[in-house]
Amino acid sequence: MAVHDVFDTTIIGGGPVGLFAAFYAGMRGLKTKIIDSLPELGGQLIAVYPEKYIYDVAGFPKVLAKDYVRGAVEQGLSTGAVPCLEETAQSLTWLPDHGYYRLTTDKATHYTRTVIICAGIGSFEPKRLDAPGIRTFEGRGVTYLVRSLESFRDQDVVVVGGGDSAVDWALALAPLARSTTLVHRSKFRAHERSVQQLHQAPVTLYYPFWEVKEVRGNTWLEHVVIHQTRTGEERTLPAQALIVAIGFAADLGPLTAWGLTIERNSIVVDPRTMSTGLPGVFAAGDVATYPGKFKLIATGVAEAITAVNHAVVFLDPAARLDAGHSTAVMDKRERAATPH
Repeated sequence: MAVHDVFDTTIIGGGPVGLFAAFYAGMRGLKTKIIDSLPELGGQLIAVYPEKYIYDVAGFPKVLAKDYVRGAVEQGLSTGAVPCLEETAQSLTWLPDHGYYRLTTDKATHYTRTVIICAGIGSFEPKRLDAPGIRTFEGRGVTYLVRSLESFRDQDVVVVGGGDSAVDWALALAPLARSTTLVHRSKFRAHERSVQQLHQAPVTLYYPFWEVKEVRGNTWLEHVVIHQTRTGEERTLPAQALIVAIGFAADLGPLTAWGLTIERNSIVVDPRTMSTGLPGVFAAGDVATYPGKFKLIATGVAEAITAVNHAVVFLDPAARLDAGHSTAVMDKRERAATPH
């Protein structure tokens, strides 16, 4: 019989919730692995929003996503989790003769007794704007991601969208750009406080019913033509940068074939345990759904604790579900690791 390197739990997703799940699983003494399709840990925060401020995590009035991720990665790996990056989970098979799962990715085969899915919104691609010239100038002024605010300094910037990302980018760029314009076809969906700040900021607003009609330029973007869909009014705006922030097309990919209950691209769980219904398989964070769900990092890390604690009891029914305060847990862990 082949001898497998079996982990107590494997976490699918290395974003903030997955990283905290890894930290807490290590606190509880579980041999832990993280699998993520991206080349670095941090999930969507580091891949898409590294320069964006986060306001709704405990302990920070506001914190740059890249700075938050730096601390989350340090914490997540501090209790021994093994990261496996640039691997996409493909299939999950229970091996009844062994009593654990075989989890295959596009690069390797892993073995684990439990699984905690913290995959966020799954794989994500930015939604493209459908207007003449957009594809021509992608990478030459038209962008869907903001990796560095400084790269927009002294430029005429047009932002398209009405959600948190669009509003946050407009607010962040206003002090740096020569001009900042926000175009949206409906009401703003961002946090109320951010919308209030937007109306007080040096940002030119075109909403509602304003859309991008066309973009123009030579070798680089030079102008964005917008129009009011109700009246037909047109404006031609100078622009060296057009940031399209109209959302992402999310896809759980192969996870949909695992026998999970999927509802609107999310995994249905029991909020008392974060169990998916598959034995030993849990989910936490944005990927999980249940009645009354709030999609926040703060709630996601709480769900991760619930998932880990129930994974512990799944592995050892005699174990305590509630490990107690973190100080006592870490003291016990350190004593166990000290040679006698």
